Amino acid sequence: MTTASDPDEELRVLIQKVARRIRAERGGDGITDTQLGVLWQLETHGRTSPGVLAERERVSPPSMNRTLNALEAAGVVRREPSETDARQVWVSLTPAGDDLIAETRRLRTAWFHRQLDALEPDERAALEAVRPVLRKLADS
Repeated sequence: MTTASDPDEELRVLIQKVARRIRAERGGDGITDTQLGVLWQLETHGRTSPGVLAERERVSPPSMNRTLNALEAAGVVRREPSETDARQVWVSLTPAGDDLIAETRRLRTAWFHRQLDALEPDERAALEAVRPVLRKLADS
């Protein structure tokens, strides 16, 4: 079905386009969406294991290991052995990783505010009216 004949599909595509446009605003050169997702996980939840990151990102442990190798080579994460279990490794953000997250957040916020500021008052009011619905969808 095309979006022209299915308003629900059109709405999904529009939300997806806005999300994609927001994701395009990012700090760091060469950081992929997958890598940035791992950085957000670390920023949100703090130090954790590669296995937990793989579960949260819904990828295989070998795939997560490749992602962490790239992030470590970029200097934005560090892996450290556990103090209590020689088999365990902890992953955390470096200061450069914190900076990359902060810059990405700043760029995304600035872009979004520019878009909101360009709206007419009635458009802004309509957008505010759907906030509870969008929250419900996002939390589902």
